[in-house]
Amino acid sequence: MPVTRPGFDERRLSFGAEARSYADHRPGYPDAAIDWIVGGAEGAVRTVADVGAGAGALTGILRRRGLEVAAFDADAAMLAELERRVPGVPTTVSTAESLPLEDHAVDAVLVAQAWHWFDKAAAAAEFVRVVRPGGVIGLLWNVRDDRVPWMAELSELIDGEDSMRASRTAARAEIEAVHPEVEFRDFPHVVPMTVEALVGLLSTFSYVRLRPDRDAVYDAVRHLVATHPDTAGRGTVDVPYVTAAYRIPVPSTGDPAVH
Repeated sequence: MPVTRPGFDERRLSFGAEARSYADHRPGYPDAAIDWIVGGAEGAVRTVADVGAGAGALTGILRRRGLEVAAFDADAAMLAELERRVPGVPTTVSTAESLPLEDHAVDAVLVAQAWHWFDKAAAAAEFVRVVRPGGVIGLLWNVRDDRVPWMAELSELIDGEDSMRASRTAARAEIEAVHPEVEFRDFPHVVPMTVEALVGLLSTFSYVRLRPDRDAVYDAVRHLVATHPDTAGRGTVDVPYVTAAYRIPVPSTGDPAVH
């Protein structure tokens, strides 16, 4: 019998119930990727809107860099976890398509692991509205690096629709449709995890967590890590990622190209 897959709206609204696990297990983003994105701005980046901020994986990194960050997310439970993890950051329950910011209010808008949940055209226009001329918009995703054999087998096991893994070409085209001037670059990195931390990470993926057979999937992942030649016998494994980074410079003069 085929496994019932959760729908888009069910997945999009499912994260708040797992906010703490999400914050515990989701990996961060390499400094080089953030350096590259903010380097697309004219002048220094000091103020950032972290949109779709979730439990604050990116927010904390930006704060530690000395940036003035405000976090926005449609899920109040995720923002409550962010406030616990990154105290002192202003948070607002808000959609990406209607941010409570004045025109040209920030130097940058950054979105980590969330763009695929937005109305692309409306969010693109809103980001251009709130970023100052000469600022920058940045989109980031951590994508499993399936060039590594055991990670390819894990991806087959969870049989999921990773937001940027299924078709990087299609993902880029989707961004270019609303931001034709987008630039992109990949940043490989690894995250050490125990097998239970890895299972915890998988439990934060909506397409895994909402499956009726999720416990069997978790057991299959444990078996894979215990038996694969690249991971067997190791207390901690290096989970390989590529951070897919996209930056959209906002022109300092003239009308930005947003379609």
